[in-house]
Amino acid sequence: MTAAGQRFAGKVALVTGAASGIGAATASLFAAEGATVVGLDIGSPLGSEIVRCDVTDPSSVADAVGSAVETHGGIDVVASVAGIAQFGHVEDITIEEWRRVIDVNLTGTFVVNKAALPTLIERKGCIVNVASVSGLEGTAYAVAYAASKGGVVLLTKSLAVELAGAGIRVNCVCPGTVDTPLVGHVANRIPADADPRLMARLGMPLSGLIAPQHVAEAIAYLASDAAAMITGTALVLDGGMQS
Repeated sequence: MTAAGQRFAGKVALVTGAASGIGAATASLFAAEGATVVGLDIGSPLGSEIVRCDVTDPSSVADAVGSAVETHGGIDVVASVAGIAQFGHVEDITIEEWRRVIDVNLTGTFVVNKAALPTLIERKGCIVNVASVSGLEGTAYAVAYAASKGGVVLLTKSLAVELAGAGIRVNCVCPGTVDTPLVGHVANRIPADADPRLMARLGMPLSGLIAPQHVAEAIAYLASDAAAMITGTALVLDGGMQS
């Protein structure tokens, strides 16, 4: 029986976007609860224990996953957190920006999930992807981001159905506004003439921002044995936005 506070003792967790924000909080929580953590990030600092990996590049991901399996014997949990934000009038979005957001948020999640499947199947592991409340309802001024995160939700649900027979659970979390460096990036991109009524839709009844740790806790729950019969779910952490 796993000791209290050690839900992932003996497990190997692969976490993308591990250098900051939700990814860093998730990597830290898994490590604190006994997991061997392999953190991946495109911007890992020199000397960091985080492995540099571009989730949009299948070769880069394959190398990172292969190295983790070779070093640690396999992977039990994949937390696909890496993502980028987008904000602005739809008419101002270039095709390059659209493709970049889709490539990182949706295609990157698919590439990581797919690359880890052989070891996850062997070890009866699980996947937790990070989507967004913007992937569940329309969000003004964020069409590329919302489309990418909506894709992550249905990627998750489709994988959950297809992989259930192999014993693989696949879930995602859908946070509202999280207090990460991305928030500042988004704030700087809000159009000066944004409709206040549309912006009000982004507000949460609960005051404050969601802490990265709150999202990490949700990810850890879905990856834990306590969620053994949960698959294909999109767990919402939105401070009551959709209530």
